[in-house]
Amino acid sequence: MDFYLGIDFGTSGARAVVIDESAHIQVQVRYPWLEVDSLVSSWQKALLTLLGQIPEQLRREIKAIAINGTSSTVLLCDANGNPVDTPLLYNDGRGSIVLNELRDIAPANHTVLSATSSLAKLRWMMQLPSFGEAQYFLHQADWLGFLLHGKLGISDYHNALKLGYDVEKLQYPEWLENLQLPIQLPKVLPPGTPIGEVRPEISQQFLLPPDCLVCAGTTDSIAAFLASGAKSPGEAVTSLGSTLVLKLLSHTPVEDARYGIYSHRLGDLWLTGGASNTGGAVLREFFTDAELENLSREIDATKASELDYYPLLKVGERFPINDPNLPPRLTPRPDNPAEFLHGLLESIARIETQGYELLQKLGADSLNQVYTAGGGAKNSTWNTIRQRNLKVPVISSLNTEAAYGSALLAMGR
Repeated sequence: MDFYLGIDFGTSGARAVVIDESAHIQVQVRYPWLEVDSLVSSWQKALLTLLGQIPEQLRREIKAIAINGTSSTVLLCDANGNPVDTPLLYNDGRGSIVLNELRDIAPANHTVLSATSSLAKLRWMMQLPSFGEAQYFLHQADWLGFLLHGKLGISDYHNALKLGYDVEKLQYPEWLENLQLPIQLPKVLPPGTPIGEVRPEISQQFLLPPDCLVCAGTTDSIAAFLASGAKSPGEAVTSLGSTLVLKLLSHTPVEDARYGIYSHRLGDLWLTGGASNTGGAVLREFFTDAELENLSREIDATKASELDYYPLLKVGERFPINDPNLPPRLTPRPDNPAEFLHGLLESIARIETQGYELLQKLGADSLNQVYTAGGGAKNSTWNTIRQRNLKVPVISSLNTEAAYGSALLAMGR
């Protein structure tokens, strides 16, 4: 039987999933990040450790591998693929000092006009003393793929979006080419495209088939979407994690940097979305997991709470309201904790509804079903409240592991 391997490099650790030809999971393995390791050594150790943890009988039958990494986690490499400096992580905002320069170059409201975009990071890295040693600018998933297939300077159009790659025309735009950057930008392929066979030494060390293919990867959030089961226009995935992240599949791309909205290409469709600062982190500020579970049972989810909050941990919101000075609104607070929780869940559900309404107002397809991922997906009370507000079916994602989504990508789905 043929097997397919998906590897997820996320914020808390790395994971790998092997699936069979029917997309059934055969094994899952994990590697938590260890603070004692440098970034590059921890990534390399995680990759090799995960491969070694997969049972030998499965490794011998793996036909293809795909890797996802955190969006806009980037590094500079020399001609041999060795990093010349410390990578910049997805949330590194040092690129803020080059934003005025980028505004003079990029189109208004473009995705790259963010302190954490890949292009902003590259412009910042060009000031480093080590930049003269660099020949390639790669994303995390690009470099990890290189460790397996040995080909430098190749990326996918999900990771390359925040570098400025035009995913509609499938080329670097003229304004980016005109910069004549003194470094090799990656060649961009559709996610899942076979790049090459695993290196002979990798094949021998881990007993992988010599013709096992390594494919162009994706980002962690896209891999999680692929894992969810959503696949038709109008279907969406809401991630109820520390923050609230919405992704809606559409025939039409939607872009608006004011709200942090951008669209990833998925074949002939577009995955458009945004992220609010509200979410589970606010709930955990007031309640333990046990309290959330017990108090949720006391709530009548069929009735709307009259409390109108805007639950934030600190001042500032971007989506669905663009206001860096928006203050948290968490009063009045009733004495009954179940009533307070009801108000919080109801208010976050309203913000989710406003988010999807904004995406549709800007041209995305009409919402018809929402899959749910993240820790909040387990709260049935909250899901009932959300369904009442959204007025469409709300169901749990079929699978919430981004590594599973990457395994589907390796399979060619």
